[in-house]
Amino acid sequence: MQPIQWTEDTLNQMLTQPSQGLIADIARIEGDIMVLGAGGKMGPDICVLAKRAAQMAGVDKKVYAVSRFSDPDAAARLKKEGVEVIAADLMAECALEKLPDCENIIFMAGKKFGTDGNEYQTWGANAWLPCLAAKRYQKSRIVVFSSGNIYPKMPTCSGGATEDVAPAPVGEYAMSCLARERTFEYAAKALGARVAIMRLNYAIDLRYGVLHDIAQTILSGWAVDLSAMPSFNCIWQKDANEAAIRLLLQAKTDAPVMNVTGPETAGVRKTALQLAQLLGKEVEFIGEEAPTAYLNNAGKMYSLLGYPSVSLDTMIVWQAQWLLSGGRSLGKPTHFEERNGKY
Repeated sequence: MQPIQWTEDTLNQMLTQPSQGLIADIARIEGDIMVLGAGGKMGPDICVLAKRAAQMAGVDKKVYAVSRFSDPDAAARLKKEGVEVIAADLMAECALEKLPDCENIIFMAGKKFGTDGNEYQTWGANAWLPCLAAKRYQKSRIVVFSSGNIYPKMPTCSGGATEDVAPAPVGEYAMSCLARERTFEYAAKALGARVAIMRLNYAIDLRYGVLHDIAQTILSGWAVDLSAMPSFNCIWQKDANEAAIRLLLQAKTDAPVMNVTGPETAGVRKTALQLAQLLGKEVEFIGEEAPTAYLNNAGKMYSLLGYPSVSLDTMIVWQAQWLLSGGRSLGKPTHFEERNGKY
């Protein structure tokens, strides 16, 4: 594989170039799109991706990005791309009522890190706010971001949890994620909202993600701990964002659920060895590999949307190239290795 001359702009362009499948589907999505909680790690890219897809499909469609936007650069980038930026604190009194009506909602708002010791804030963001949003936009199609860690940990040889596996959340963050799902499910079945729920693990952007975390551990000269989480799933962020937009067409009053992740069960040991070789570093391991991990099966997604466009091996190579070229980090570790639900 030829090395890519990585720059911030190169990465941003790769993460926001729509596929033909997305271009075709966005032409079928009636109305404008609003992303609630658009200021996070994935939010700006999903807005740009949707706007570019609409332009390439030749349809006149507004894309609204709603967030507090503590990062002014993110807001400026969105405006440059033609996205309608709305600065708002969604937890503020009457904030949702002040937003425009919109036919399509992608709900990304939520809180994970800092939950331990501030549980009420996490429940507010992940359960109280969804109640308000579901009521405000009950006439819209709504795609709800959720987490793959609401499933029980699965044997590493199992192929992962399908959507038929009953949730068994561990810790208050995961429990609040299930509460978010149930809130929107109620809105669908009781109020007639059209909802689709997307259980994601884990998006890869090169500036953050599981591969980034493992690579940074190696570069720091620390041992990789195998005892916490021996395996994981991951997916290129663009593929995850495309899935979220395309799922608007699947939003229904029975609130279907879809796992969104890559097809490979990635072993931490093997992944670390691959990264170490590419980085030109030695790697040490501590701990014995646990028999279970948070693993999801996204076969339903592939049958509907096709396989992700970027393989695990390619993401590993890109991750090493990014770090060796001096690519920046967002400084937001995933804590994918957490088994006890404390974030």
